[in-house]
Amino acid sequence: MKELNQKLAQIQTELKVKKASYNSFGKYYFRKAEDILEAVKPFLLKHGVSVTIDEDILATDPVPMLKSTAIISDGENQIQTTAIVGVDLNQKGMQAAQQFGAASSYGKKYALGNLFLIDDTQDADGNNTHGKSKAVSKIKEAAKPAITKQQIAQAKDYIVAGGTIEAIETKYKLTDEQRKDITKTL
Repeated sequence: MKELNQKLAQIQTELKVKKASYNSFGKYYFRKAEDILEAVKPFLLKHGVSVTIDEDILATDPVPMLKSTAIISDGENQIQTTAIVGVDLNQKGMQAAQQFGAASSYGKKYALGNLFLIDDTQDADGNNTHGKSKAVSKIKEAAKPAITKQQIAQAKDYIVAGGTIEAIETKYKLTDEQRKDITKTL
């Protein structure tokens, strides 16, 4: 498992994903799940790993919820991250298949972003409030998941490979003790 953690940390450190799509309404560039998958392909053979995405429906009432799981594997071990999104069935101008497809794309993007530590705070669709108050930012900060023991081990490998604690904190809530534990590897 340690070898896979090291491979993932190396990919997380080297991976660059362009924002290749443009939102003309919000006037910003953003990245899609397809952009992330395309950018990660050169690393697969180089590091002897594969990346897959699984999706499940968690609930249907009152709102359909999709769980997207991004998995990196070396054939023996695997590391996975998840994202859960709701399907907006009231989205005007979209048929049900399009509503599910949009939610699926969004979930895949965030599951992959979590796996590869892609900083969504630099991504305009991750922080664009579309005219809403700063409360949105506070809600997003409060919604960050606590880091798990497995993720702490990954974070340590990420730091050793040249990553920053700030990048980790864009994805996870850290206690002072966890922050010290992760950075003591330097």
